[in-house]
Amino acid sequence: MQPSVGKLATWLSATCMGVCMLGAWQPSASAQAQIAFTPCGNSNSFACGHLTVPLDPSGATPGTITLALRRHRAAVGEARSAIIALAGGPGQPALPFAEAFAELLGPIAATRDLIVFDQRGIGLSNPLSCHAFEVPALYRSFGALIEACGDQLGPTRTFYTTADTVADIEAIRQAGGYEKLVLYGTSYGTKVAEQYAQDYPSHVEALVLDSVVTPNGPETLDRSTFAAVPRILRQLCTDRLCAHITANPVADLARVVKRMERSPLRGQAIDGAGKAHPVAMTSNELVGILLAGDFSSLLRAEFLTAVAAAARNDTAPLARLVFNTSQAEGEQEDFDTPLYFATSCEEQIFPWSRAGNPRSRIAQATAAARALPASVFAPFTAADALALSDVGACAYWPYTTLAPALDEAPLPNVPTLILSGADDLRTPTANAREVAAQIPDSHLLVVPDTGHSVLTEEQTRCASEALQALFASSSVRPCRPAPPPPSLRPPPLPPLRLALVSPIKPYRGLPGRTLDAVRLTLQDFVRQLALSGSPESVTTLRIGGLRAGWARFAGDAFSLHGYSYIPGMTISGSIAAGVVDLRVSGSAAAQGTLQLGPHKSLVGTLGGRHVVLSASSTATAAIVGTDAQASYHLGAGAGARAAARRLVQLLSSL
Repeated sequence: MQPSVGKLATWLSATCMGVCMLGAWQPSASAQAQIAFTPCGNSNSFACGHLTVPLDPSGATPGTITLALRRHRAAVGEARSAIIALAGGPGQPALPFAEAFAELLGPIAATRDLIVFDQRGIGLSNPLSCHAFEVPALYRSFGALIEACGDQLGPTRTFYTTADTVADIEAIRQAGGYEKLVLYGTSYGTKVAEQYAQDYPSHVEALVLDSVVTPNGPETLDRSTFAAVPRILRQLCTDRLCAHITANPVADLARVVKRMERSPLRGQAIDGAGKAHPVAMTSNELVGILLAGDFSSLLRAEFLTAVAAAARNDTAPLARLVFNTSQAEGEQEDFDTPLYFATSCEEQIFPWSRAGNPRSRIAQATAAARALPASVFAPFTAADALALSDVGACAYWPYTTLAPALDEAPLPNVPTLILSGADDLRTPTANAREVAAQIPDSHLLVVPDTGHSVLTEEQTRCASEALQALFASSSVRPCRPAPPPPSLRPPPLPPLRLALVSPIKPYRGLPGRTLDAVRLTLQDFVRQLALSGSPESVTTLRIGGLRAGWARFAGDAFSLHGYSYIPGMTISGSIAAGVVDLRVSGSAAAQGTLQLGPHKSLVGTLGGRHVVLSASSTATAAIVGTDAQASYHLGAGAGARAAARRLVQLLSSL
């Protein structure tokens, strides 16, 4: 699901995703009249088509919508069934992911057509748009903006619910001449798949539900999300992975949240130009970082350390995390925000009367949230749940329809694979278990060390193999938990002074402490590089130090400019292919220089003492704590990942 008004209140942010030859693009006879597929640009894999469907599936209101489709033909024979691949949201177009869907499905699409389409109101399927979102500064509040958007969309705004999309899928099935469908959905796409299965059970061959939203979800106050927070924090610390930072990550978070109830927590963050910025941190922002961690194992690990440090009165790591996350936020260019609210406001079951005004609706929702036991949201609060929810936006939606009733229709007992990331907060495993309980012969696979969107985020091939096993009538095997690589473990608490750093053997005193501080600083440098959410086109990347300074990646070289991780010590210099030149400075440090030495080591002088940082300490496994493949999967922007991989390669060559 997409983040709601807690993120969108900044006005513009939103998140919650075989080869056919030319001659194979001829449509089947039954589809000929309604879906005329033609070659898609330069693609030999997909054909493009359109299908016109009623605006109102009941036919009571006139009008039509044209759906944009892509079809990947079955490689074997004439397909009698099709796979419908559904993106998340609501509001995310699916067509940009057509190739990725085909790759994920693999052999399953060999005997079935694959149909990908932008759902109504999204992408190339008559997208919704509101002038209000184009000029948000004209509105006194976010609620006023939502109200204006609803008014602009007019009475037809009620025809963009999940039920309407389900009717479109059935129209695609009939127009394509398919007997049955495999519904493959991720996040909100699972809700669409479930409702289609409820409405048209005889036409469902199988269900693949990745990161599950329940049929009556999402629940307005995200109670399953808040309930999952303590469990996920604890499981991130299993096998003593957090022993070096905390004995109780949940207690640390509770302590920090409690302090934020009185007033924002204050800290300072350094930007990519080395400039310091004051940061006021709230519990709402902590919730936002936790949700962002659904797509980054590294961010989840970094969050644990930052909160542990804040609980011990060092706010710099958390301030940097909040600052960098806020800088990276922005509206996805192809995400349809008006569609998100048209769907969410119309079909969520809010604890209010639609006949009331916005103020009374908010009051009713607030009273309902506060009436719940504090344990429902702990260590967060009802106020955090309200801020995360769509309450503040949808209270202003101009309703003309009755509130939906709970959907109690049964789900068919068809072959079903339900995938849940063990670390997923957006759609926690509790959701998956609820749906699995309604399908007796379903297979529930919980994938360790994985957040949201399992098939694209998993570090192993456990879920991918389970997907193939389902359609090969083989056993779906449970995933085997494995210790995460060093890169995905919580980093150590940043030392508050150099005197707290242990000397690296065999050196003693200040030179030994400084040498180990160099190692810790370079580890931090690479982690921050991998965490950066830079755009794919990045050619220059800048990151700030924890205490001071900055670093840059440009071309094939990395440069550090007074980069400080530990107070009183800075590193400046450059790292490039075959060349390392670092200067260690600072009032508390043993000053000196380090260069590339033999056997991939760093050699130099610190405080007048000749030192060597061996390959086992300087190469990828220790400084970077990862490898090139792991860096690629850290969840950062593509440009930042490329920079991280390049640094890994350079350090590996030392």
